[in-house]
Amino acid sequence: MSNYPRQVSIVEVGARDGLQNEASVIELPVKLAFIDGLLRAGLKRIEAGSFVSPKWVPQMADSAAVFNSLPQNSGATFSALTPNEKGMLAAIDAGVDEVAVFAAASESFSQRNINCSIEQSLERFEPVFRLARQHNLRVRGYVSCVMGCPYEGAIRPDAVLAVSQTLLDKGCYEISLGDTIGTGTPGQTSRLLSTLLKTIPASKLAVHFHDTYGQALANILVALQHGISVIDSAAGGLGGCPYAAGASGNVATEDVVYMLNGMGIECGVDINALVAASTQIFDHLNHEPASRTMRALLAKNHNVM
Repeated sequence: MSNYPRQVSIVEVGARDGLQNEASVIELPVKLAFIDGLLRAGLKRIEAGSFVSPKWVPQMADSAAVFNSLPQNSGATFSALTPNEKGMLAAIDAGVDEVAVFAAASESFSQRNINCSIEQSLERFEPVFRLARQHNLRVRGYVSCVMGCPYEGAIRPDAVLAVSQTLLDKGCYEISLGDTIGTGTPGQTSRLLSTLLKTIPASKLAVHFHDTYGQALANILVALQHGISVIDSAAGGLGGCPYAAGASGNVATEDVVYMLNGMGIECGVDINALVAASTQIFDHLNHEPASRTMRALLAKNHNVM
């Protein structure tokens, strides 16, 4: 076990990356109750909203209200996605703790998703970084399609390295590596991280796996073996994959916490409190959680009762 980190930081993305995939808009009180439950479970890094056009992502239209309503001095860091200067200014006005930008390792994905090249997308972030420096805000970078693209297929590790290094050079303190369509396997994860870690320290990398093909936990295990100690996940497995009909999305926080607990790796999350928070939001959404751990614990508790 000596090769594994002793402690892992979980970035909870359910309130943003998860809820934005829901077909209907979630009311503000429901979002706030969900985030409160996540805090009670011990989660300290929570992605709470996104300052993007409500035309394209109506589920995040109330992000300013969310941030204005979040508790002060909770000890948690609340972050928001800010794709451009307009979004960054709105985030600053809302009092966010941290912002995030996103780029792709796939040229085709970048063109189809945000209608510009990878290079152009990186240039658009210049005002975001400038404002972040002025307001002393940290910037996190997301890189999409790090192992597979719905248009290009497999992605070369050196392409991921190039985008990741550029984001770090521009001012990101951490890069979250996203397997956006969930096609990555442990072998691919190992090859990707072996390439990146030649020039980027593990302390500047995080992993963000989708579980479309059931590989997320295996990929996370490989990441841990490479010294990665930051994991993105979503409570109950909230979210979906828009490029694979019916596929599951983000790896479930409960499943990650259960695995970490079994490995003796600290993450500071109370799994029972987390299940309670997830149960509340899934009951409101009226659909079943993707998390196997959550379903197992709920069934166990029901049988005990």
